[in-house]
Amino acid sequence: MQAQPDRITPVELDITDEHQVAALDAVLPGELNAVVNNAGVFVGGPVEAVPLSELRRQLEVNVVGQAAVTQAVLPRLRASRGRLVFVSSVSGRVATPMFGPYSASKFALEGMVDVLRMELAPWGVRVALVEPAQTDTDLWRRADEDLDHAVAGLSPEHRDLYAKHIAGYRKTIPRSQRMAAPVDGVAATIEKALTERRPRARYVVGVSARAQAFLAQVTPTAVRDVLLRVGTGVPRRP
Repeated sequence: MQAQPDRITPVELDITDEHQVAALDAVLPGELNAVVNNAGVFVGGPVEAVPLSELRRQLEVNVVGQAAVTQAVLPRLRASRGRLVFVSSVSGRVATPMFGPYSASKFALEGMVDVLRMELAPWGVRVALVEPAQTDTDLWRRADEDLDHAVAGLSPEHRDLYAKHIAGYRKTIPRSQRMAAPVDGVAATIEKALTERRPRARYVVGVSARAQAFLAQVTPTAVRDVLLRVGTGVPRRP
């Protein structure tokens, strides 16, 4: 698909700002055929220790903001029998230590999208999820900095309690960065979800994501827990 920059109109939008979301109605075209919900942030750290303000920010962007945009555009998509595509993550299927807030947001997003897919079927609005694994974006490029920021927000008590978890997770970052796939694969999958005559409910992007999703589905919970704990550096003892 050839880019046509003269047909692109940028719109400044903070999806957590209800006034900016409400203002969408004035700038959207009369005929709207598709919307891709791709906004997301990452909040990590032990669930016990994550500041609740950070947990709320995680859910506001990754879940509530997506719902707000969807509500704003649905009248137009209903009229055009258009499409909604949401970019989730394999973290919406596999919960990983130190990723608690992020995994919670993606699990919630997947549940919401499953419901939307069924609720909007009578109007012919197709809804699809795109699920990548590690992707070469700022989330992984800045993983060390984000971890430092998360640790700085912990109380001294929690920094001590989870010191081994933090150290173990830090050692896994280079491996994930090496595994991070180019964004082109995700972009191509989004295009497929937008243009296929009969879009799938879920598009798992890449070999790594498909392997993780498959193993999560077939591996007993106790075994999966051990594998994920070892893989993310959770210590055997405090």
